[in-house]
This record gives sequence, C-alpha cells and structure tokens, in this order.
Amino acid sequence: MSGLPVADRAAVRRATRELIVRDRNAVAAVLTLHTAATVAGLAPPWLLGAVIDRVGAGAGVDAVDRLALAIVGAVLAQALLSRYAQYAGHRFGERAVARLREDFVDRTLNLPVSVVERAGAGDLATRSSVDVSTVGLTVRDVVPTMVIASVQLALLFGAIFLLHPVLGLAALAGLPTIALVTRWYLRRASPAYLAEGAAAAELTETLTSTAEGARTVEAFRLADERIRHGTARIARVWAARRATLTLRTGFFSVVEASYPLPIAAVLLAGGVLLARGQVTLGAVVAAALYLQQAIDPLDRILQWTEQAQRGLASFARVLGVGQVPPERAGRAAVPTDERLVVRGARFSYGDGPDVLHGIDLEVRPGERLAVVGPSGAGKSTLARLLAGIDAPRHGVVSIGGCPVTDLDPAERRRRIALVTQEHHVFIGSLRDNLAFAAPDATDDRMRAALATVGADWYATLPDGLDTLLGDGARQLAAAEAQQLALARLVLADPHTLILDEATAALDPTTARRTERALAALLTGRTVIAIAHRLNTAHDADRVAVLSDGRITEIGSHDELVRAGGAYAALWRSWHH
Repeated sequence: MSGLPVADRAAVRRATRELIVRDRNAVAAVLTLHTAATVAGLAPPWLLGAVIDRVGAGAGVDAVDRLALAIVGAVLAQALLSRYAQYAGHRFGERAVARLREDFVDRTLNLPVSVVERAGAGDLATRSSVDVSTVGLTVRDVVPTMVIASVQLALLFGAIFLLHPVLGLAALAGLPTIALVTRWYLRRASPAYLAEGAAAAELTETLTSTAEGARTVEAFRLADERIRHGTARIARVWAARRATLTLRTGFFSVVEASYPLPIAAVLLAGGVLLARGQVTLGAVVAAALYLQQAIDPLDRILQWTEQAQRGLASFARVLGVGQVPPERAGRAAVPTDERLVVRGARFSYGDGPDVLHGIDLEVRPGERLAVVGPSGAGKSTLARLLAGIDAPRHGVVSIGGCPVTDLDPAERRRRIALVTQEHHVFIGSLRDNLAFAAPDATDDRMRAALATVGADWYATLPDGLDTLLGDGARQLAAAEAQQLALARLVLADPHTLILDEATAALDPTTARRTERALAALLTGRTVIAIAHRLNTAHDADRVAVLSDGRITEIGSHDELVRAGGAYAALWRSWHH
C-alpha cells in the first residue's frame, strides 16, 4: 500500500499564514481584545502594591478604599474584555475550520481513483476524521490560546522590568531551563506524532479491510491470521503512543520544576533592593504577584505545545492530500470517433510484476465485447486501463486516436463509464443517489432508469424518490444497490460502457433480465463486459479470452466454440 504524502514544514507554515490572512480583521480584533484584557489584568497587582505602600506610609481609609474600588473595576474590565475576546476567537476558529473542511473535501474529491485505492481506506479515513478534527481543535483553541498567552507573558514581564530592572532579570531565572527542555521536546515531537498518525492509519486500514472482507476471512479460515495482523498493528500504535508519552512526561516534569525558581529569585533580589531602599515593599509584592500570574499563561503555552505538535502533524497530513497531482486536465484535442484501441499494453501495480503482458485489442464503436477468463487473469485490470483509471506502464490505450489518460477527466467520463460489482449507496434520498449521474434528470427519467434495470423494489418504497437511504434509513440489499448503480449508468448515458461483473450480486434470473433490458437500451453503444456468466459472452459480438495477463483467443462465440480451445472448454463446462 502506497500512502498519501505528508506536507513539509514550509507548506504547513504557508497554509497557516493563509488561514490567518484570509480573516485578518478578525485576528486583529481578537488580539486587540485580549491585549486590552491583559493590560486590565496588570492593574490589580500594581494597585495592591500601592495599597501596601500607602498603608505603610500611614494613608487614610479613603485612599485605600479608592484603590480597592480601582482593583474591582480592573477585575471586571478584564472579565468583560476576556469574554468578548474568547467569543471573537471562537468565531474566527469556527470559520477557519469550516474553510479547512471545505478545502479538504474539494481536494479529496479531486484525487485520482487509482491514488485513493492504492492509499487505502484507512489512511484517507483517518485524515478526513481524526486529523481534520485535530486541526480544527488546534485552529479554534490552541493557536489563539498560545498567541494570547504569549502576549500576556510579554506584558507581565515588561511590567516587572518597569518596577525595577533587577527584579525583571531575576524573573527570567527559570526561562533558560524551560527554553532548553522545550527545544529538546520540539525537535523530537513532530516526527513522533507523525509516526503515531501513520500507525493509527495502518490500524484503521487493517480493521476496515477485515470488516469489509469478513465473509472472505470466514470462508478461507483467515481469522487467526487477521487477528495476528491486527495485534501487530495495535502494538505499533501502542509503541508510537508510548514514545510520545515519554516525551511529554520528560517535558512537563522539567517545566513544572522550573516554576518556583523565578519567584524565589525575585524575592531574594527584592529583599536586597528593599534593604538598600531602591524599591518599595509594594513593588516587590507586585513583582511576585505578576510572576504568579505568569504561571497560568506559561502553563497554557506549555500544555498546548503538545496539542500544537499534534495539530501541526495532522495539518501536514491534511495538506498532504492536496499535494497529490490531480487528474491531468488533458489535451485540447477531441477524439475523432469512439474506437477503443489497445497497443502493446503492459501494466504492473507499483513495483510488482506485470499483470498484463503486451495486450493488443481493438473495440469497434457499437460493438459488444465480452472478456472472460479465470480469476486473477487480469480482466478487472484491463477494464481499469480501458476506463482511464490507470495508465499502462508500456504501450497505449486510446479512444478515437487520443490516449485515454490524456483526455480531460470530465470528457473521459462523459464518453466512458466503468461499473463494477462494488457499489456505494450515499446517505440521502433515492433521488439524490440517482442525481449523481445526471443532476438535471427529471423524476420521470429517474423512474424509467429504475424500471430499465428491473428495480422492482422501487414500487415498495414509502416515499418514492424521496425515500431516505443509507445509515439510519432504508438499507438496500447488495442486489438492490447494484441495480441502483446500473440505473445511474442508464442516466449517465455514456457511449462506451465497461461492465466489470456489474450484475454479480444479482441472482441468475434477475441478472439475465437486467442484462437483456440493458442490452436493448444500449443498442448502438460500445459495451465491454467482464463476464463470469458465459450467457453474457454468448450474447456478445465477440469474446476475448484472457489468461495470465494475455489475450489467448478472440472471436465470436460460435467461432471460439468451433475452435475447440479454452473458451470451448469453459462453455462446455458451463453449459453442462
């Protein structure tokens, strides 16, 4: 399995800047409100220090009361400003997350089908759920919190320096230790969290594939092997999470131990300065209170640093989806006709051995060609090449003189449609499911398409085309889902149809009726049927026999039966 790419740090920084720039006014408002709240928060410690100095100087009760009222006013102002700042910050975060999700969906829908299949469902599912949610939390909560806490720290330390420069220097006593351990942590955290994300994706892929292939696992008695495979993946996730937990444990232990150092240093330095008459007792108390206040924003920065690393790793994985080259826009040339030609086509999956060996085939417009052969012969791979999902490693597959993979994707899909035995029913109404193939189709066209493929179950639906399908609603059986897919095909109305065992989920009688109905409707169109029922081959204009990735026989049904080769043997076995 070839996973999807992961964006590098430069790409993550660019994307982060773009998120901020796209809503710069909201960002400015959030920073302004939080800065004002922080400034208001600086007043109480300073005023309390002033109270201490006034009382020491013998000031009256009225002066102390005025300072106390000022403290109350500053606390209320800070609370109100913080409330509106948080509100504005969450609005910005939700807008940014919404745009991020929309962009991710757009990038995902533009992925080539072959890339999605080879990446595996687990990787894409993890990125679209866990990673997007993690990035959402980071954008909505982590980034604003860290930026605002940084501003608060700067103002608090600035206030201590204003009280006395020596007190300010003493307040920095714990920062070198925190800076060193943070540098140590950040250098190791990003690769550790990327490894954790990759391990989680592999586990999801394993669980998904095992669940989807449950019947195959049971039929071939593969349960123990799948359990061992899943256990190994769980062990990898556990090891990856232990690695990140070890980093966090070391990081936070050192940080927590560093908090008392600056307060002790300020009190010692303050005592010396107070003895020399260079500061007042109120100034020393105010500095100590400022440092106590600084613990909260510093704690938030350090605590959210771990989540920020998770967020950056997830952001890199989300952005990586957009780094997959989209399907090529194709050439401006338009095919001159609908003739499909394969010349010397060889194909392999990844770096594996060839599964198709020098295929030569020509399909005339309007011809019905059946492709038969044993399991693993390469029939479905040939169908993918004819549909332009994959490109041959050597050779060419063309339609009307133009390589299929060079055509604009929309143009290619308009001309060629591939329908397999794997069908998806989307959550939504039956009308929504049919409209994917033809958004402008009328209800009458949709009903006619369902009738064409023999979808008799439509008449029993309580709300007709408005009946909801999918999870939590009307569940379609495998045969019904296959007929729905064939109805989409009727609505799409392409010139060339590639049916890769498209009626495999239907019972033989229904499949035969459906195939005949489709054949009557698709007269004049090119139909290439990957057939496992030889009745389909019997009705075709020509039959191509595929074995070990090579076409070994080609001709009409009668010709091949008379030739007495592999197809004749298959026909005799099937017929009798």
